[in-house]
Amino acid sequence: MVKYVPRVQLALCMVLWVSGCGAASPQDDPNTSGKGGWIALFNGKDLDGWLPKFAGCDPNDNFKNTFRVEDGLLKAAYDRYDRFEGQFGHLFYQQPFSHYRLRAEYRFVGEQVPGGPGWAFRNSGLMLHCQTPESMTKDQSFPVSIEVQLLGGDGTHPRTTGNLCTPGTNVVIGGKLVTDHCISSTSPTCHGDQWVTVEVEVHGGGIIRHKINGQTVMEYEQPQLDPNDADAKKLIRDGGLNLSAGYIALQAESHPVEFRRVEIYPLDE
Repeated sequence: MVKYVPRVQLALCMVLWVSGCGAASPQDDPNTSGKGGWIALFNGKDLDGWLPKFAGCDPNDNFKNTFRVEDGLLKAAYDRYDRFEGQFGHLFYQQPFSHYRLRAEYRFVGEQVPGGPGWAFRNSGLMLHCQTPESMTKDQSFPVSIEVQLLGGDGTHPRTTGNLCTPGTNVVIGGKLVTDHCISSTSPTCHGDQWVTVEVEVHGGGIIRHKINGQTVMEYEQPQLDPNDADAKKLIRDGGLNLSAGYIALQAESHPVEFRRVEIYPLDE
């Protein structure tokens, strides 16, 4: 695992400046038609309005107090773990959404907990169009959803963020159904512990766009359930596959991550 030491901080700062990975200052878009502007989903004080679900646990069991609020930040923390043993966690907001813009500021900090899989190094996500936490099986690791994958670099190698992953789902890109589990975006690599702004523009069952610090890095449409996925099969009703609404969840996958802003802008559509 790469460790960040003081002698590379200046080099990292130069990388951030060149790559555009420093967090953008959030600005309202006057050309977007919405219902009352941005609404904070995270109040900066506690987890009011949010419900955790961990693999191996019942809904609302916040395993080892992984999700918590400290110093005004919403954290997925692992200081109470001796070892990670597949306790993938998700923090669900209390109500579903369909047409909206979702914006969050996040950063990865510290070391990955021992036992965490290599792919989960500096890895989190915003889960969209989620099933309810109550409909997940007790041992289910990930909700059926559309994932805006959030990744941090290791200080050396390229690694995009704002990617797309599809647990139990598929999407259409360029008129073709895509069944790959993860698809990389066009974002720069975000090394270090800097804050990054991610925004997602969601048009129900239509177009979805990912933005990193104001730049569009991924676009697709027609999110839908995967009829070949065991968890998704349980959610199919009358043969319908299309996903046009669902819950929003934040992800905890074994690397500490912090959010200082999570907000939504409902769209009039």
